[in-house]
Amino acid sequence: MITNYLKKNSVVQNSLWIIGSTRTGKTTRLVSQFYQWVEGGLDWLNPKSSSRYQRTSSKAPGILVFAANDDNRRELADRLTEVIRGRYPVLSKTPLGFFQDEVMLFWPLLIGRLDLKAQFPLRLRPETEQDLATQHWRTELDNDLLQLPGGNDYTRVRRLLDLLQLAAVSGIPVEDIPYMLTVGIPEEEGNPELWSTVGKLLLEWRSWCLERGFLSYGIIAELYWRYLLPDPTYQQYLQQRYQAVLADDVDDYPAIARDLFETLLNQGAVGAFSFNPNGQVRLGLNADPNYLADLASRCLVEILPDLSTDAMPVELANTVVELISNSMFIEGLPESIQSIQTTSRAQLLQQTAGVISQAVKSGQVQPGEIAIIAPGLDAIARYTLTEILTNQGIAVEPLNDQRPLVSSPMVQGLLTLLALVYPGLGRLVNRDAIAQMLVVLSSQPQLQELKVESSNLQPATLIDPVRAGLLADHCYAPDPEQPRLLPVESFPRWDRLGHQATTAYSEIFQWLELQREQQQQGLIPSCLVVFDRAIQKFLWHGSNLAYEQLAALRELMETAQHYWQVNGRLGQELKVNDSTQTNQQPSNRQRSTQTIAQFILMLRRGTVTANPYPVRRLPTATNAVTLATIFQYRAARRCHRWHFWLDAGSSLWLSGGAATLFGAHLFLKEWSGRPWTEEDKVQADQQRLERILRDLFGRVTQRVYLCHSELAVSGTEQNGPLLSLIHTAVS
Repeated sequence: MITNYLKKNSVVQNSLWIIGSTRTGKTTRLVSQFYQWVEGGLDWLNPKSSSRYQRTSSKAPGILVFAANDDNRRELADRLTEVIRGRYPVLSKTPLGFFQDEVMLFWPLLIGRLDLKAQFPLRLRPETEQDLATQHWRTELDNDLLQLPGGNDYTRVRRLLDLLQLAAVSGIPVEDIPYMLTVGIPEEEGNPELWSTVGKLLLEWRSWCLERGFLSYGIIAELYWRYLLPDPTYQQYLQQRYQAVLADDVDDYPAIARDLFETLLNQGAVGAFSFNPNGQVRLGLNADPNYLADLASRCLVEILPDLSTDAMPVELANTVVELISNSMFIEGLPESIQSIQTTSRAQLLQQTAGVISQAVKSGQVQPGEIAIIAPGLDAIARYTLTEILTNQGIAVEPLNDQRPLVSSPMVQGLLTLLALVYPGLGRLVNRDAIAQMLVVLSSQPQLQELKVESSNLQPATLIDPVRAGLLADHCYAPDPEQPRLLPVESFPRWDRLGHQATTAYSEIFQWLELQREQQQQGLIPSCLVVFDRAIQKFLWHGSNLAYEQLAALRELMETAQHYWQVNGRLGQELKVNDSTQTNQQPSNRQRSTQTIAQFILMLRRGTVTANPYPVRRLPTATNAVTLATIFQYRAARRCHRWHFWLDAGSSLWLSGGAATLFGAHLFLKEWSGRPWTEEDKVQADQQRLERILRDLFGRVTQRVYLCHSELAVSGTEQNGPLLSLIHTAVS
């Protein structure tokens, strides 16, 4: 039974605020509400009674649908479309996606308000934003004027950009950032002079981007809440277009999303919102759940009880939370919580994979019903678990695996290729890179013959690593200006290579010669053409690539296309600025070489690029074990029969890690205005851990394995917050 009650007195008729913990039916309730609206719950959606809207607008108002992230957005849109059988258009957005679309749509209005140059805006992808900002602040970085906590230049620049975004999504003017940092950050982490410099650089960066029409997520969010949302013309547009808003998991929304919702409600729109107290996955990134929670005062509140029949009992989650927070609490755990304990982490990975393999082979559970979850997944754990399980015929699906693009051998090979086609890039390539390129470009697909689809099962190569090394030693001529491959006969014992490797190398050699010749004749407009030709010639093989390999190639092409688009705009500006200084103007060839070199170096620094579109895996029959970090798993709203909590004894369970941005607590609406103390941090970490545990227990239906090794990867003893739970569990 759903309990309905009113909160305060300012209730908007028909607006709903749905509260429930993990998997209690919040989204289902929203879908039901959407169905009621479309089927006649709202008069203005009924064509027979919408004449009063048709008199004032050529288009009847609609329903605006929000979800916390893009994967959830697609799934929610599919459910809404299915329930009404496609009879009503569903406009679904993420908050940041909506802000971006609106800023782009109303760019002419913003041009007038901010006196900007009339040019079409270009959104900066995160990796390009990082690269441009690093170049823009190079003087300050070299002169040590940015002594931000965090070490290297990459981290410092990222933290500066994160501060701009945190302020923007919180509805805080960028001019207020120095004051907030001065008041809220302890003196040992920074002084007023540093924060003043930070504020100055951020203002200069924002102005530099706006002058060129570049829009980062932070700039987009600020333009939306500060200039667009308060605009009367835009508010009239909102009123005419949207008379209902439906938002799922608003505990993961930024503060300015509430400003949008309140604007719609003030204009007479109705709303339906869902809130998970144990969610708040993006708290510490750009979400302000407590500020969004106050929106409940304007709605009729429904509390959904924890009545899920397949999830673990709520009482068990309460017991676990009590065990880790109260050292005096003594109570046993049921057999549904077990532990795998070893001395070394290598043993732990072996035993964890062994337990999974045995359970699958015995028929206790299917691979698709298993999730391996860890506070942080290093390359060793990913590789070891995937290798062992795939060798046992069990597929593994990494969930939203965001690794540097250059970690893909295919991408490394294509980047090396550029140095052999374009002049002036010889210092960016060596013999090892040439050998790897030869192996990659001579690959032959075999995945269609395998029972398990995985990018870890590498296709056969016509040039194996040993022969590739010999060819790189004898048939590669290094040169700073124009490195090149030599004919295979340059190797005195080329007969030792064999017919297969010799033929494959000759094909690569002839193809490169042709590309270099066409580049010199100006027949190749950009390196995107080289990438595309190489992929079609050597890698595509009739689309017989694994999903992860295709995703890496899409990321490379999208990243390169965007990078050249941005540099094309900067190049046009440079031509205008240098029109009166032709003697100092670099040639097109020099610009091209510099751009390609910067692009290669950006990727080789380990930059993680934006996900390609579409980002989700196409539906397949693959029955795979899910491998994810805690953040990835919770954000995806997954559920499984069996959980394996890897590194359960790690202290990372208590810390936010990469899921918490520098200074994020200062940009919450509830910030007290005083410095963030160690006591505040401990309390916040403990609350986050309790939410994580309650959320994860709501996403597992049968069994949890606590996988613990006494020693971490570094060899240090693990002493995390779940140790009491591990020792209490059945071994």
